[in-house]
Parts: sequence; structure tokens; C-alpha cells
Amino acid sequence: MADESWRLPNSVQQLASTVQEPPSRYLLREEEPLGRNLAGTEMPEPIPMIDLGLLSASNDADEAAKLRSALLTWGFFHVSNHGMEASLMDSVMTASRDFFRLPLEEKRKYSNLIDGKHFQIEGYGNDQVKTPNQRLDWSDRLHLKVEPEDERNLDHWPMRPESFRDVLHEYTLKNKRIKDDILRAMARLLELDEDCLVNQFSDKALTYARFNYYPPCPRPDLVLGIKPHSDFFPLTVLLMDKDVQGLQVLREGTWYNVPTVSNYTLLINVGVTMEIMTNGVFRGPVHRVVTNAEKERISVAVFYGMDPEKEIGPIADMLNEEQPARYRKMKNKDFLVAHYEHFTRGERVVDSLKI
Repeated sequence: MADESWRLPNSVQQLASTVQEPPSRYLLREEEPLGRNLAGTEMPEPIPMIDLGLLSASNDADEAAKLRSALLTWGFFHVSNHGMEASLMDSVMTASRDFFRLPLEEKRKYSNLIDGKHFQIEGYGNDQVKTPNQRLDWSDRLHLKVEPEDERNLDHWPMRPESFRDVLHEYTLKNKRIKDDILRAMARLLELDEDCLVNQFSDKALTYARFNYYPPCPRPDLVLGIKPHSDFFPLTVLLMDKDVQGLQVLREGTWYNVPTVSNYTLLINVGVTMEIMTNGVFRGPVHRVVTNAEKERISVAVFYGMDPEKEIGPIADMLNEEQPARYRKMKNKDFLVAHYEHFTRGERVVDSLKI
């Protein structure tokens, strides 16, 4: 029987504590078109900061203009005054850090490998390894379905730390309101009915939480925490590490460093499903995560998806003779499979759907 041990990635956290040099499977290669300049460039202007309370309560013209500019130029933005308690955000980060500090055998109780070898999206581990020469990311993660609530697989939800499940449940509820407020503001910018985008998400729409852990890396000049990609789901709400920078975004061929924030703002970004739904008006930005030689980094992303059986395509109210559909339709579950195939190759699946 052929040796297929290459299919089983290591715990990067454990690897980082034992090696002086990263294994070759983690090193950037010359042929990777988006692997240059890991040091990044400082942003030419601050990331737009949107006061969500002001925008939601009165559709303030200045806030709406800032949101439009952010979506059309960067594809992401910060939100403040969002109603999420600082204590809850701190609790989420503390629970995340405490989980990743558990012994490896405890974390592997929630593994994303069935019987130690068959990959599934949910659980603790890494990305699926498809080929022996696939370059791997310098990160571990815990990926959990949080909505629909009756579809949660609690076998994957850690029992330790004891606060983890309750904190994640509360965080999910608070994030959902933030997501709806943002979608309504985006719909107004598109001159759609205010609930048009919210109504695209049925009670079968999928929501995932992903806890990302990036251990220190001895060669941050050669290793990425997460490869370049655009998010798949329409909207992502990201809680970033307040102390350690690592996120970078690509704009016009240049990788820009996204600064840390210490005032309990959230980072919102658009995914390729939203790019298709808005017929290319709002584009999902390409981003990546770089590594740090000395410090660990943690982030928590909540991904808002659609019903797997829903057909994804441009919203009909946005189309006319002058603005025909730019993307072909595809069932959401098939689109997701195609996304992961493209993701492992560092490609954007949305480009394959252009008409």
C-alpha cells in the first residue's frame, strides 16, 4: 500500500515548539504569483471606520458615504458602536487562547479528521491536504457550525475551557444583529429594498465560527499563516488580535498591512458570494495572513453563508439591459465545493463563474 502519510498535516503549534526551520511543505515557492513581499506595505490611509449605531439609527449620510467608499475601494471596513460588549469580546479571545493552550491530546478530541484520516470542515486541525506537493499554512484552527442552531454538532464544541460553549453561543447571537444591520445598510447603498440582502439568508443559512491560531514561526520571510484567498461566504465578521499584526490585503498589486486595533472594533469584509449577488459591484478582497517570529496570534472569524440548496446568482433587481448578469448561477453547495478546490491552488473561484 502506498504511503499516504503526507495527507496528515501536523499540529503547527506542536511543530513550532520543536523545529528550528519550517519543513519544506510550509515554504513559499518562486512560482506562487501572490507570495511576494511578506513584510507588506503600510496603508496609504486608515481603514474606514463606520459608526454602526449612527448608520443604523438614522442612515447618516456621512457614514453611508464612508461605507460606500470602503466597499468600492477595499472591500472591508471597521465598525464601532456596534452594541457588542467589550467584556464579551474579551471573553471570546480568552476562551480561544485557553483552548489552544490545552494539551494536544485534549484538542484532538475535536479533530476534523474522521478516524484520523478522512477530512471534514468542522473540528480542530488544518486545511485538507489534497496533494503531496501542496504548500501548507502555518496555522491551526477550530471550525464550528453555529447556525442553524439545531444543526450544531456539539461533539466538536470544546468542553474546556468551561466557558467556551456559553461564550460562543452569546457571541453568535450578538453578531447576527450586527450582520443584519450591515446588510441593510449595504442594500440601501445599492438602492434595493432595505431587507433585500437580509432576506437572502433563510433559516437554513449556514454560519460558521473559525478560531485561528498562528504560532511563532522561525522564518516569517518564507512562510504564510494563511495563503492568499477571498472569503467564500457573503459576509465575514472578524475579531482580530489586539496586539499582534498579521492580516494583509491585496490592492492593485500591492500587499498592505492591516493595523491592529485596541478599541474593540470589528473588521467586516465581503466574500465572493456577495460579489456575485451584487453582480460585481462589491468585490471580495484578496487577503492573506503573515507569520511572526516571536509572538503567537489569534483571531476569530464568523462567516455568514447561505442555504446550501439555494441557487447563487446576481440579484434580479440589480439587472437590466444596460447591466446584464456578469456571473452564471450555481447551487450554493456546489459553489462551496468549487471554492475549496480553487482555494488549495490559491485561485478565486468567482473568476470561473464569469459570463
